[in-house]
Amino acid sequence: MLTPDKTGSLLTTIDNKIATVQFGHPASNSFPRVLLDRLTNELTFLSDNPDISIIVLKSEGNGAFCAGASFDELLAVSTLDEGTRFFTGFANLINAMRSCKKIIIGRIQGKAVGGGVGIIAACDYAFATHESAVKLSELAIGIGPFVIEPAVSRKIGKMAMSEMTLGAHEWKTAYWAHQKGLYAKVLENQEELDLEVISFSKKLAGYNPEALAEIKKIFWEGTAHWDKLLKERAAISGKLVLSDFTRNALIK
Repeated sequence: MLTPDKTGSLLTTIDNKIATVQFGHPASNSFPRVLLDRLTNELTFLSDNPDISIIVLKSEGNGAFCAGASFDELLAVSTLDEGTRFFTGFANLINAMRSCKKIIIGRIQGKAVGGGVGIIAACDYAFATHESAVKLSELAIGIGPFVIEPAVSRKIGKMAMSEMTLGAHEWKTAYWAHQKGLYAKVLENQEELDLEVISFSKKLAGYNPEALAEIKKIFWEGTAHWDKLLKERAAISGKLVLSDFTRNALIK
């Protein structure tokens, strides 16, 4: 059962050097700005926690992993500044995941759309089930996956990114996402998913944390400019969300 709280929920548990961070929202685990900020702050805090080595990122319930941006908040945007601030929330989250000193493992139990795909791409390693299809629907509502594009393209390549972006109404299967590199492994069901996540996390947690931190730096080499780039991309989305096209698409 998903949280009834319209601002969403965030819960962190720590066990044997593994921090499990679970987010949730009643609208298919979508993100209002307040929840984006909470998750960003939590990952930043955990990055400097010497008592943990690994972070597992998961969402609440048995349905969608993440439906991306909150449509209610997108409809409420009335100025360029408000729009830019909202999409900067996704920029800040992806940058926090990128710069986090801990390896982040994604547990993906269901479908992901838009910003949810960006979050998966910003994980260092992701496990999924066969139900974890993905879609970049932004063009269909008059905007584009501008903020998340660098993270997604880094994982799956420009050609696959183009295929997803232009096929804005099409779901890509979990096996397609695995083939392109978004998922490290696809499991048959959530029980197998959890067993795999637990086993893999425990193995990593037994490694030298300094070595893990150093290898993560290497994984993300060449992305320091994202601090500026993603905020610039947020301004593009912030402008487009004010268009009549997007307003009409969100209302439908």
